[in-house]
Amino acid sequence: MKGRAILAVNAGSSSIKFALYPVHHALVDSANLSGEVEGLEPGGKPSISMDIRGDKQVFPLTVSTDDEGRKFAQALTSLRLLLEQHSQQEHVVAVAHRIVHGGDRYAQSIVIDANALAYLQSLDSLAPLHQPHNVEGIIAFQNAYPDLPQIACFDTGFHANLPLNERTVALPLAVRELGIRRYGFHGLSYRYVAGRLAQQSGKANQRVIMAHLGNGASACAMLHGQSIATTMGFSALDGLMMGTRCGALDPGILLHLLQAGWDAKRIEKTLYKESGLLGVSGISADMRTLRQSKDSKAQTAIDLFTYRIVRESGALAACLNGVDVFAFTGGIGEHDALLRQEVVAGLAYLGLKIDANKNLAASGAAIAAIHAADSQQEIWVIPTDEGRVAAMDTAALLAAAGRVI
Repeated sequence: MKGRAILAVNAGSSSIKFALYPVHHALVDSANLSGEVEGLEPGGKPSISMDIRGDKQVFPLTVSTDDEGRKFAQALTSLRLLLEQHSQQEHVVAVAHRIVHGGDRYAQSIVIDANALAYLQSLDSLAPLHQPHNVEGIIAFQNAYPDLPQIACFDTGFHANLPLNERTVALPLAVRELGIRRYGFHGLSYRYVAGRLAQQSGKANQRVIMAHLGNGASACAMLHGQSIATTMGFSALDGLMMGTRCGALDPGILLHLLQAGWDAKRIEKTLYKESGLLGVSGISADMRTLRQSKDSKAQTAIDLFTYRIVRESGALAACLNGVDVFAFTGGIGEHDALLRQEVVAGLAYLGLKIDANKNLAASGAAIAAIHAADSQQEIWVIPTDEGRVAAMDTAALLAAAGRVI
């Protein structure tokens, strides 16, 4: 008899990340299969890369159209067949979707229905790089797996109980009543990191700063296991500088651009897709590429990225009245030892001290403590697994509904 598994997916504009998590009596194991569908953009060459218990394979896809919607559907058909071939020991019982924005309606994971889907579509403008594609992913997977429950798991949920001062924006009440507030994002990642930290550190319930650093980047202050402050706000633009996003920006700049004749679409494209590491360097949004470049603009972009992390971390430390633990996660946070070294050096006044050898040895493949023996605070590198959090929520919802898993 086949075992049961939950398929966790993160649908983007040109790719779909996925992982298959075995589940036994509502307990979710580590993924035994993961991968990514890439090349779904116009003109792209679709392929599926898959890691099956350490065995990495790439499967090219043949599609008969360049229409994005139909290409997406054809890619999903191929993905389903591949999963059936390569996960012969597990039967998929549900699909868990990472959804960036739950708005002011959804803090907990939900079973998706037509009303929920319509509401999530209404939030597209709040996270245009993610939300529309998350929703498209739901629809595509509903078509590909019509008999399976589809579960939405929200990045905003971890920050749902932010203190009043943290979630309120200084705008008139009539504006705030439109749902304008600070939400916070990367919540699935922070939930996972917080859970792993609790298993590793006796200080996990104290004053913690978590930094999720990747193409999207944010930091979060956590006290007693709860988010009390975070750098992202109403949208996924706020706070830290990112791969192609600007981070915190004087709103007067936007007024100036509007008065100069820029329309909303041009401004949106600039802020979301042409700024950040890419915009400052003029070279790339990829930190690895910038590290290898000898162009001075690449170093300027790296320096600014690092500075913004130090600056915002100092603000979060003020909200916590100090810090006991600092945790790095995300693609850059897990793999860029030099960045970690420079960030910690900038926060040395808080009592953080890194062990250079431990820092270099931290590969991103496993949890690592990288603080020096005489550091007043702990420093950790914790690889994130947002999909597992989504799968855990899905297993809990299915169990609560009386489904045998």
